[in-house]
Amino acid sequence: MGSAKKTSSAERKARIAEMRRAEVARERRARALTITLSAVIVAALGIGGYFLVSQADDDDDSGKAGDAAAVAKFTRTKDGEKVWDAKKLGRTHVTGKVKYPVTPPVGGNHNQVWMNCNGDVYQNEIPNENAVHSLEHGSVWVTYNDQAKPADLKKLEAKVKKTPYSLMSPVKKQKEPLLLTAWGHQRAITGADDAKVGSFFSTYVQGKQTPEPGAACTNGKGQ
Repeated sequence: MGSAKKTSSAERKARIAEMRRAEVARERRARALTITLSAVIVAALGIGGYFLVSQADDDDDSGKAGDAAAVAKFTRTKDGEKVWDAKKLGRTHVTGKVKYPVTPPVGGNHNQVWMNCNGDVYQNEIPNENAVHSLEHGSVWVTYNDQAKPADLKKLEAKVKKTPYSLMSPVKKQKEPLLLTAWGHQRAITGADDAKVGSFFSTYVQGKQTPEPGAACTNGKGQ
């Protein structure tokens, strides 16, 4: 009888020991699983953070993206037109101000909303970031400063008003009294009767330089 009790007690202890070993094994597996899951979560957060930062860089409203270096370099034709490599001008949509090294700008990163350019004439200065988007759509932008003659402005205004994919506005800080700008192209003109006015319009209104031909010039931003 005593032998049976001893055997039963030994078996019970053995079962308890086995149960403890199993519990310890389960705890170890649980800890390992927790550590693994934590590592996966941390890695996922790290990757997600990287892409968020990358996206933020893409949408950075400083408009850096190589624009300054690209716009600083241009060639000049024999008759004085300035020409930039259109493929090197940034085309990223940004939400804030862009520091364009050319006034008025000829291209580069810009606001996602274009300036209405269906023969629109603006009496006040317009945001460069919206106007550049209009250039991307193939418009010609006529600009002037305080030195421009009223008679020339009146004639140029009439031309713009009858020309879809064109717009006109004052830019007080530009050096020349009158400028014509398209995506990657810019020309100073002597007046509204300058022969280069007609050729610039016929060449660059929806011209080959247009990054997005046929894109809208209405339903954008107005003044």
